Amino acid sequence: MRLISLTVGHFFLFFYLKPYFCHQLFSYSIILLFMLKQEKGQKREWAKLLYIRENMTQKEIAEKVGMSALTIGKWIKIEAWDKLRQSMLITRETQLSRLYMQLDELNAAILAREEGRRFPDYKEADAISKLTNAIKAMETDASIADIVEVAKRLLDYLRPVSHDKAVEVARIFDDFIKHCLKS
Repeated sequence: MRLISLTVGHFFLFFYLKPYFCHQLFSYSIILLFMLKQEKGQKREWAKLLYIRENMTQKEIAEKVGMSALTIGKWIKIEAWDKLRQSMLITRETQLSRLYMQLDELNAAILAREEGRRFPDYKEADAISKLTNAIKAMETDASIADIVEVAKRLLDYLRPVSHDKAVEVARIFDDFIKHCLKS
């Protein structure tokens, strides 16, 4: 009889306090889901950055981010990360080639003028100066993009030879690039 009275007492207690408990439980569930979703979103952004900028494999990204390689593969496919990676791969050589083409086109236009007028006007002289300075800077300075390009090439070479070494070298390059960004 005592067991039944406790059960009935608990039933009434639950019945009267049910809205409060349900509301609290629902609130905690929403907060937990939000936190998990936010954490997953941060991991997705990190994975995206590693895929696009560091040319890492899905397996390497999965290990670094703490998600499965299958999930990383789904993100790559659904969000078309391959296209983003392609657009980010404009190398220094490509940029230099474009600058040289622009400079050549500008010089060709000046040379096509009649004799005695084959000199640049103020705007053209300014453009030539800016193009040549940009070319000089790109040919002499080692930028972060250059460092990343060398890192990608080295890691592409190293992965088939030794995956463990590639992971170790990638960590070293990560630290070095962060150091360069701070300087």
